[in-house]
Amino acid sequence: MKIIRILLPVMLFMLTSPSSAADDLALQKIADNVYAIVGELGNRTPENLGNNATFGFVVTAAGVVLIDSGGTFQGAQRLHRVIKSVTDKPVVTVINSGGQDHRWMGNGYFKQQGAQVLASADAVADQRARSRDQFILLGNLVGQEGLAGTEANYADQTFGDKTRFETGGVVFEIYHAGQAHTPGDSYIWLPEQQVMFTGDIVYTERMLGVGGQSNSKSWIKVYESMAAFAPDVVVPGHGHPTTLEKADADTYGYLKFLRNSVAEFFGNGGDISKIGTVDQSRYNYLLNFETLAGRNAQQVYTELEWE
Repeated sequence: MKIIRILLPVMLFMLTSPSSAADDLALQKIADNVYAIVGELGNRTPENLGNNATFGFVVTAAGVVLIDSGGTFQGAQRLHRVIKSVTDKPVVTVINSGGQDHRWMGNGYFKQQGAQVLASADAVADQRARSRDQFILLGNLVGQEGLAGTEANYADQTFGDKTRFETGGVVFEIYHAGQAHTPGDSYIWLPEQQVMFTGDIVYTERMLGVGGQSNSKSWIKVYESMAAFAPDVVVPGHGHPTTLEKADADTYGYLKFLRNSVAEFFGNGGDISKIGTVDQSRYNYLLNFETLAGRNAQQVYTELEWE
């Protein structure tokens, strides 16, 4: 198994290729009939239609199971074009891994195609609570033209902390272990393939965001729950498919460092106005470091005030 993990980054890089259906999305084969669709690492734009995230799909004998439906109706159409470059089988199930816009705002498109949507009950509650703000944000970032056709469509079926189903001979296990980047984040485990789709529980290559909808303390525990499966391949919510070791470095390591550093600052009587003095430079290799590092520290400080 160790040899597989050493070779994996090279193999995955070789499998990456831009999709002919959408220049800003890269199709990446993970295992037999298992794929990732890697979107941009930056912000939502009119060009990417809100698809600034990593998505996934599995081709089964009964149809396609899609992990996350895209940031807008048109973004979902673009994801579907990528899927159609692999198979003409219909998308029968969509799993929303969380409450962030690019995890569920494309639901309406796939429901029109006949797909059933599945999400944790906490994810749907978060989607409902933040949908108005998300529509405003998307309108500002992708524009009203890019937002056209997008409506709030929620899951047809919800679950509590876990669920399991089989489609076309493929087993899917979904776990909602607590609040992470958003209150309803879930990870999707393919036990036969040893592949883990993490949604926004894992970011690689770019800095994660700790926002008002996040809980950094719980996020660490959720990550540990996911990592206990020891997956051969981790498909993050942002970034290219990778190893657990890379996920540890860019997400788990950063969260623990951030919590410990801000806790020390807080314990020494540091005022939030001086939070910028917390040195996070060891993570400046991550994209968006300059815009997110300070905000992350502020949010963790606020969390600590209430713990």
